Amino acid sequence: MLPFIGIAQEKGGNEKDQGHYNQSKFRQMYDEFSTPNMFRTASGAPGPAYYQQQADYKIDVTLDDRNAKLYGEETITYTNNSPESLEFLWLQLDQNVRSKDSKSPLRNGTTVPMYDSPKNFVKDYMTAPFDGGFNIEYVRDSKGNPLPHVVNQTMMRVDIPQPLKSKEQVSISIKWWYNIPDHTISRARSGYEYFPEDGNRAYVMAQFFPRMAVYSDVEGWQNHQFWGNGEFALPFGNYEVNITVPADHILDGTGTLQNRKEVFSKEMMQRYELAKKSFDKPVLIVTQQEAEAAEKSFSNKTKTWKLKAENVRDFAFASSRKFIWDMQAVKMGNSSVMAVSLYPKEGNPLWGDYSTRVVAYTLKSYSSHTFEYPYPKAVSVHAKNQGMEYPMICWNHGRPNEDGSYSDQVKFGMISVIIHEVGHNFFPMIVNSDERQWGWMDEGLNSFMQYMTEQEFGKNYPEVIEPLKRYPSRRGDPYKIVPYMAGDQSTMAPIMSNPENVHYLGSNAYGKPATALNILRETVMGRELFDYAFKTYAKRWEFKHPTPEDFFRTMEDASAVDLDWYWRGWFYTTDYVDIGIKDVKKYYVSNTPNKRMKEYLAERNLKETNLKPLVYLEEAESMDAATSAMGKSPEESSTTLKEYMMDHLTAEERAKALNPKYFYEVTFNKPGGLPMPLIVEYTYADGSKENMTYPPEIWRLNDKEYKRVLTTQKKLVGIQIDPKAETADIDVSNNSWPKKEVESDFELFKEGLKGN
Repeated sequence: MLPFIGIAQEKGGNEKDQGHYNQSKFRQMYDEFSTPNMFRTASGAPGPAYYQQQADYKIDVTLDDRNAKLYGEETITYTNNSPESLEFLWLQLDQNVRSKDSKSPLRNGTTVPMYDSPKNFVKDYMTAPFDGGFNIEYVRDSKGNPLPHVVNQTMMRVDIPQPLKSKEQVSISIKWWYNIPDHTISRARSGYEYFPEDGNRAYVMAQFFPRMAVYSDVEGWQNHQFWGNGEFALPFGNYEVNITVPADHILDGTGTLQNRKEVFSKEMMQRYELAKKSFDKPVLIVTQQEAEAAEKSFSNKTKTWKLKAENVRDFAFASSRKFIWDMQAVKMGNSSVMAVSLYPKEGNPLWGDYSTRVVAYTLKSYSSHTFEYPYPKAVSVHAKNQGMEYPMICWNHGRPNEDGSYSDQVKFGMISVIIHEVGHNFFPMIVNSDERQWGWMDEGLNSFMQYMTEQEFGKNYPEVIEPLKRYPSRRGDPYKIVPYMAGDQSTMAPIMSNPENVHYLGSNAYGKPATALNILRETVMGRELFDYAFKTYAKRWEFKHPTPEDFFRTMEDASAVDLDWYWRGWFYTTDYVDIGIKDVKKYYVSNTPNKRMKEYLAERNLKETNLKPLVYLEEAESMDAATSAMGKSPEESSTTLKEYMMDHLTAEERAKALNPKYFYEVTFNKPGGLPMPLIVEYTYADGSKENMTYPPEIWRLNDKEYKRVLTTQKKLVGIQIDPKAETADIDVSNNSWPKKEVESDFELFKEGLKGN
């Protein structure tokens, strides 16, 4: 009997390979992840010692519409729930990104453009820098005494008289004002749009007050400067906000309006009561006719709108005399939520037709995948070129032409941005991640949820997307991230990068993580396991501050799927997917020793007579051999096999035995760095197809190649990898056998998607 034993062969002489660390892409992420502790557990859930700070605000602001200025005073009551004493407090002064001495405009180099629009030329070269920073008039303690404070660009340190001990509170008061920017020029996240036709402004106001920074078990004080890309990290709290604006303004914002009867007309109150009972369509609170009448004058009187919000991380509002206002109710469990839109006449007919309906659908869709939406309303505000999110309110672009016409691109762009920005109520307004450090945690998760909501929306409202068959999502489909992942590695960063250190933030923080989660749901985990784990994460961290590790660990904890290889590849590296077919060999069953056996015997000076009766698979190296030998049953080709079966199997067992006639050895290779499931479509001579998905673990022991013996009843005529473009494979030229000279099924599939 021949011992077939694999023997490790040493190199000649004393030369040996160097040792190495564990380089397996399937190793556990102990090096990358922090050690679990009492604050954050190994399961991904908050630990028994988890804490978060509380910041409660009482704010009074006045909007000076004639001069585009905002004046404010606030009292912040800060509760230290950490186990440590705090020597000082850090507040965020985000408007300072537009102060005269801001370093933000200097961070990126500039070059002379080939051309420029007159508007941009004047802005860039002929206009003095806008002075939009906070002017802090005072910072005082609860007794009115001045508190020492230091402003460092967009951060302000307030030095308190004595350390704030655990479970203690401190109150500080601040007075400030600033010049409101034109957000259509400065690309600010808040500000006004000026309408020269009627001389009015529409305001979308955020980051308008000094806000507390987050203090946590992970970062301590999150006091990284606001440079413009990395957004915000904010503690939860309760807000009481009084906003004084011109009496002819319409206003909405975060929270519940406390003095509705004071600021609403009788007609508005009646319409509002109707809207609370209208679950199928919006009710106009302020009509277009009323808005057009209001924009023709300018009231010298004022009204104060009083809003109150509980357990929110921020506050924002919108105000203008130009606003049309509509609302409808949305059933949410045993209660109802108001879906709301504010828009000038320039937004119609598009906004009146779609905005509030899309808000309502988004709340339902996101709630079904996470948790029941807990706030009393969600507001969509029309703002040119905007797409920004705040608790219960967001700014969205999408404007028709002056004659009211609009393209599908404008329509779908508006619907998508509303879904996205309303969706941000869930991530990060409620699942409150640190945007300043991890932009993908809200943008990526939200873009993934946006994709699912868009696809559901298209199925439920086919008349909106006709003649398309599916909603034309901008991000989420795997093939759409291919150009980015196939791009220049020198300008690419892992998803796990700070937003300020990324060249292409849209692809890196939005598109790639959304695609990664979509592939995880559809191809790696399956919908049932993914959906349960994703909902578990959302519920665990509702109204809390999660980190990336909390997300990664929860997804594994709730699914029993080891995903360390996936997180490492997709989130911690810039590797890409490229899996191909390297070789296909045909074999037939033989009685006589095959070429490999003959070489084996020759190397050891053995003869065929030394062999016991064996069954051999001989490579069909020529078409003649393949034609004459393949297609026969194994018993026909091997008397040894036939005799064994007659001697050792019953007639019933022989009848049940499989009878493959064709044998193939397929070698798949992986030029790309990312391990992925191997999705294969086999095509046979009779036109039938067979689909097989091999798990990603096939790459554990050999990251470069995977061989598979295929036994079939029918002749194999074609192999296609990833036929439905599920894995974001960047090179499809190696995805088929025989190699296709014509456009591949992959490309045809992509074209079909684009056509839809």
